[in-house]
Amino acid sequence: MMDKNWLCFHPAPKKPAFPMPAGAVDAHCHVFGPAEEFPYAPERKYTPCDASKAQLFALRDHLGIARNVIVQASCHGRDNAALVDALQAADGRARGVAVVGPDILDAELQSLHIAGVRGVRFAFLKRLGKAAPKPELLKLAARVAKLGWHVVVYFEADALIELTPFLEALPCAVVVDHMGRPDMRKALDGADFQRFTALMRRNKNIHVKVSCPERLTHVGPPYSDVIPYARHLVETFPDRVLWGTDWPHPNMKSHMPDDGQLVDLIPEIAPTKALQQALLVDNPMRLYWPEGA
Repeated sequence: MMDKNWLCFHPAPKKPAFPMPAGAVDAHCHVFGPAEEFPYAPERKYTPCDASKAQLFALRDHLGIARNVIVQASCHGRDNAALVDALQAADGRARGVAVVGPDILDAELQSLHIAGVRGVRFAFLKRLGKAAPKPELLKLAARVAKLGWHVVVYFEADALIELTPFLEALPCAVVVDHMGRPDMRKALDGADFQRFTALMRRNKNIHVKVSCPERLTHVGPPYSDVIPYARHLVETFPDRVLWGTDWPHPNMKSHMPDDGQLVDLIPEIAPTKALQQALLVDNPMRLYWPEGA
């Protein structure tokens, strides 16, 4: 059963007022279970509500999104079966980011590639468990780079100083989850966030997802504290930003976002059609569908 006091995803999100551009991509979402078919990992740190591929695809269509990038979450560990199942059912309209160990065989990587995986995720959050040693992760990154994949990294802002040499050593494109988890109580021009933007200026391989306002906010909907950070990244790095819903929003306790409302925030963080096209179509297509539509 889902962890006590945690919320399940919004049962009836609004129809967005913002019309998505043709070919828009939700570049960060998940599938969970269903547990009877795809059991959660015994070593997991949390148990989410089931969130099936059919429910994800229904949300995609409801929001006016064309494609999904489905990210393996830690509750399934290194068993990517639910992810692969969703990719195979998506008729080419989804790509995946897997979680694998340094000991994965080349044949297994190739099978994931055929299924539609185009990246691996490294998480450096203590609450999600200890990551593999960085030298092993660098070797793994070199292997997946040969497939044209990239690395997705998830960390909190206070870990950036320690992680920077590792991030700059990765031999492929790097995508940082959720704006690097900045503290919204600190100033936009404060040292922590400026350290992250300086890294992006210095290293053109680093991309960032302007996602998860519901997880970053300290004031709640409509996330007025998060919007300036996201807009700054979109306007400063227009060719290296991605957007995603983070559906079905695991680990939420205080409130559950309305995904239609999340879509309606897009013009506030990407105020021009050119910025919206880059954020929602051009950038994710370049990373996940480089062969084109």
